[in-house]
Amino acid sequence: MTEPRLQTLYSQIGAEKIEELVNAFYPKVYSDPNLIPIFQGDMREIMRKQRMFLTQFTGGPPLFSEEFGPPAMRRRHLPFEITPTRAQSWLRCMHEAFEETGLIDHPAGGMFFERLTQVAAIMVNTEEDETVES
Repeated sequence: MTEPRLQTLYSQIGAEKIEELVNAFYPKVYSDPNLIPIFQGDMREIMRKQRMFLTQFTGGPPLFSEEFGPPAMRRRHLPFEITPTRAQSWLRCMHEAFEETGLIDHPAGGMFFERLTQVAAIMVNTEEDETVES
């Protein structure tokens, strides 16, 4: 008897759905006043990196690591002031993108979003009162 193969989130969701998610997510991010200050630069390149990261994050091919090395997302984001409010804004945008793409109702969608919720919490590196208003 052979061992049953465990399915990854990637095999359940697929590359097309990750593409849809990223395409739905970033216009929301770039229009959110809490997030605009930390999302500077070419949106297409940021989206490309996010697709690669989410592919790897969900158990797909290690596209991000192959090009950029280990994800180490917290370390990579340390230059940006990520407050609890910004983390919540990021999650709200992601939740809206999950709704828009139908991932919210996908059998693996809940687990995927829960993992992203954990990532958002880990990314917080600045308390609210430490930010400097421009």
